[in-house]
Amino acid sequence: MAKLEFDERDLRSLRVFCHAAQAGGFAAAEKNLPMSKASISRHVQKVEARLGVRLCERGPGGFKLTAEGMVALDLASTALRALERIRPEMDAAHGVLSGSLTIGIGEHTLTHPECRLPEALERLKQRAPAVRPEIVVFSFVELNRALHDQRVDVAIRGHYEDDSHFNYLPIYRERHGVYVSGRVSGRKESASLPLVYRPHPYVEQALASGAFSRGPEAGGLDAIGALVASGDYQGILPTHYGELLGKRFDLRLQRHSPSYEHAGCVVTLASRPVSRRLQLMLDILRELHPSLDAGRAARAA
Repeated sequence: MAKLEFDERDLRSLRVFCHAAQAGGFAAAEKNLPMSKASISRHVQKVEARLGVRLCERGPGGFKLTAEGMVALDLASTALRALERIRPEMDAAHGVLSGSLTIGIGEHTLTHPECRLPEALERLKQRAPAVRPEIVVFSFVELNRALHDQRVDVAIRGHYEDDSHFNYLPIYRERHGVYVSGRVSGRKESASLPLVYRPHPYVEQALASGAFSRGPEAGGLDAIGALVASGDYQGILPTHYGELLGKRFDLRLQRHSPSYEHAGCVVTLASRPVSRRLQLMLDILRELHPSLDAGRAARAA
C-alpha cells in the first residue's frame, strides 16, 4: 500500500478544512480566515483529493460533514494541535515558557466579586512574558464541548455535578436564585409567571420539579435579565449578577425562591496532559484563591 504523506501545502489545506468544519461552513470560515470562500473551497477539495473521500456536503442544503469528514476533523485537529505544541514544549525544556494559553470563561464571570482572573493574568505576564493568553466566552454547554475538543486549555465555570472527564479547582462560591420584577405585586402572581429557559442544570432542575412552567428561551444572562425586567417572566440568575441588574431594573429574588449553590471552578480535561504554561497558570490561580482549594483538601482527608 502506498504511503499517504503530507507536505507543508497539505498541512495548510488541512488547517483550512478544520477551520471550515469548526465554523460550520465556508461563509462562516471566511470571516476568520484571510481568504475567500472560493479559496477555502479549493483547499478542502485538495484534502478530499489527497484522502480519496468526500469530507463534506455543501450547496443549497447547507454545509454538513460526512462520516469520513468527522473522522478527518478529529484526527487532523489532534495532529495540528500536537504540531503547535512542539515549539512551546521545546522552549519549556530550555526553561522558557511560550505559546498560547486559551482560557474559556462563562459569560459575566468577571462580575463575581471573588473571581481574580485579571490578577492571575498579570502574574502570568510577569513570570512568563512569552505566553500569550487568549480568552473566549462560551455558554456552559459550549465550554464543556470546547474542553473536550481541546479548543480551550482551561475553563472557568460552575461545578454543578461531578464528571470524571474533568479536573476541578474551586476558586469561589456562587449562588443562584429565581428573580422577578419588582413591579410584580404579589407572591402568588410572581409564582405563576413562566420561567425563562436556557440550557443550564439549574433551569432543568427547576422545571423538573414541576413548580415552574417553561417560558421563552434566552441566549444568556442579559437576555434572561431583559425578559424578567419586562415583568412578564421569572428567571434564574446568579445572585451577584441579579443584584447588579436589580439596581437598575428593580429585579428582586422571588419570595421563598429555591436556592442553588455551587463552586465556581477552574476546569481542565482529565485525559489531557498539562503543559508547563498551563501548570503555571493553575499554580497562580491557587495562590490567588487559596481558601476553597484548602477546604476541599481538608474534606478529602
